[in-house]
Amino acid sequence: MIRAYRVATLIADRLAWPTAVAAGPFMGALPQSLTKGTAGIALLHIERAATGHGDWDTVHRWLTAAMRTPVTSDPATGLFYGAPAIAFAVHAATIGPGAYTRALTTLDGTVARMTNQRVRDANARIDRGEHPQFAEYDLIYGLTGLGAHYRLIEPHGQLLRRILAYLVRLTEPLPDGLPGWWTDLAPSGDLSPSHPGGHGNLGMAHGITGPLALLSLALRDGISMPGQPQAIERICGWLDSWRQEGDHGPWWPEAVTLAEHRDHTTRQSGPLRPSWCYGTPGIARAQQLAGQALGQPGRRQLAVDAMAACLADPAQTNQVIDHTLCHGSAGLLQTARRMADDCGESAISDRLPRLLEQFLVHVPQPIAPGLLEGAAGLALALHAADGRPPGSPWDACLLLN
Repeated sequence: MIRAYRVATLIADRLAWPTAVAAGPFMGALPQSLTKGTAGIALLHIERAATGHGDWDTVHRWLTAAMRTPVTSDPATGLFYGAPAIAFAVHAATIGPGAYTRALTTLDGTVARMTNQRVRDANARIDRGEHPQFAEYDLIYGLTGLGAHYRLIEPHGQLLRRILAYLVRLTEPLPDGLPGWWTDLAPSGDLSPSHPGGHGNLGMAHGITGPLALLSLALRDGISMPGQPQAIERICGWLDSWRQEGDHGPWWPEAVTLAEHRDHTTRQSGPLRPSWCYGTPGIARAQQLAGQALGQPGRRQLAVDAMAACLADPAQTNQVIDHTLCHGSAGLLQTARRMADDCGESAISDRLPRLLEQFLVHVPQPIAPGLLEGAAGLALALHAADGRPPGSPWDACLLLN
């Protein structure tokens, strides 16, 4: 645990100055990004300042760098890029001494206008009976991500309620009988002959477990729209229909093709990389949250058993080849830690120290600086390795809590 904290501190020190990072080999042209840019690095320094391990001057430097260029609100923006990403980081920083009143007035207005328009467009698409694209509903680009933002800043506001009402509609079957979140795209986000008829995505980042986590967290928080419990049940029922029973416990495919849907048989032979974005960890956490929201101990235990089995299976953990939050060791550790905090199961918590040491042996240098796909995310996961309570809501963007 001491070594984990030291590595986290070393990373934070290397990411202290925007000018130094910008001059390095990794910083791309995404200053407004939680994934690879300044907004995500700011979250690392916010957490450290909030827990007494950093300073608010460093936070201010990074937020200033994030807002140095005009903030974008084009159609490619979402929680992890553009105005919503900056707004998420700045709101997280308001637990410190900086008010950021002028910046938040502009950012909040921009994100609210964007959200209202996207909700209108999404409901109109449902009215037409068309299939959605990822960018409409998912956590990274879509309304689930914007909902995660509003759950943090206005949990009882109308914008979150409008998003939740839309997500309830999203879970209703399409006119052709396919699930409401079924997209014509391949998992890459493009139309592809490799996926004729599209697919149903089970992942947290781009699939239906992102909406499941948001609907469940909101209900757990006491925020409920008509049909919300039923929507959670519909998603869980679909996940149940695709749950596989392997030698090391339950697992789920990453995606379901149209042919697999018709045959009700997955071609995926076994569990793939255990990650937050796809695979058992993210899917299990979303179902644990659903079990909490609906008061279903069986659902909660199913999720915990799946995660414990995943952590105990070297064939799965050995597939982790990097240290990112998205699809690497940092995301696996943070997801497992959040699950352990809620369930108290030693089958999860007892495996975390050994898993942590296994990954620390292979921490690469250098590593890209961002949150979702880089060093800032790794540092945040390591910073919490000794079980200390978080000082900021940084992993709300992952819908882990």
